[in-house]
Amino acid sequence: MPDATKAPSSVPVGVDTTRASIARVYDAALNGKDNYEIDREVLRQVATVAPQVNDLAWSNRNFLIRACRFLASQGGMTQYLDCGSGLPTAENTHQVVQRLQPAAKVVYVDNDPVVLAHGRALLEENEQTLFISADIFQPEEILGNDEVREFLDFSQPIALIHNGTLHHYLGDDGPEIIQKYTDEMVPGSYTVIAHFFDPETPDHSQIARAMEQKFTHSPMGSGVFRTHAQITAMFGDQELVEPGVVLCDDWWPDGPRVKPLNQVEECIAGGVSRKV
Repeated sequence: MPDATKAPSSVPVGVDTTRASIARVYDAALNGKDNYEIDREVLRQVATVAPQVNDLAWSNRNFLIRACRFLASQGGMTQYLDCGSGLPTAENTHQVVQRLQPAAKVVYVDNDPVVLAHGRALLEENEQTLFISADIFQPEEILGNDEVREFLDFSQPIALIHNGTLHHYLGDDGPEIIQKYTDEMVPGSYTVIAHFFDPETPDHSQIARAMEQKFTHSPMGSGVFRTHAQITAMFGDQELVEPGVVLCDDWWPDGPRVKPLNQVEECIAGGVSRKV
């Protein structure tokens, strides 16, 4: 029987042009070219209630870039486990961190065959990266993977990245999933999470839940908007890096804000924590 906690899109769709893919929908939102009409249809459906839906993906992506810069520079991190990496785009995790830590190693995990094909082709000349096929919501599958264990040194700190992934998990045990990962990691390790967010204010909750309805009933089949408390719980007992769990665009922005965030940008939050 299918797992009720998973969206239909949790099953790899490969090159099936009749089914939307999480990775390809994100690619479409970032104005990429590796997507099909069915993927763009998901965004069109959500745009009927949130015309600026593409800003969710950009807020998510730009947060990841800033978080990776922090991890490589301030955190001195040289090992990364990037879960649900999606289709390669500009400024991938390894490109950001290796600019600051040339010896940094990055393991990318995804279970979409198209992602794996593109990723392996892109990274075949980079010996400091590894792509593996696995279900990111099954930590044991990844942590028990011989390639991962050989590539990363689990006796040293590792940065775990779940950027824009957990809102595609429909169960209530997201914190337990992250805990299984972090239990295997030594103190000094970091966790990065970005997640669709319900701000719990009348106007913003309305648009968040409207987007959720469109995402979950679209050909993609997932996209849960969780509250600040629910997202914070995913970090468990780790120590949150200031400013904590905030809107993605408010997590150490690159410069002063000269225009206000729109409603969509106020519906995705993220944070970084450190295991002590």
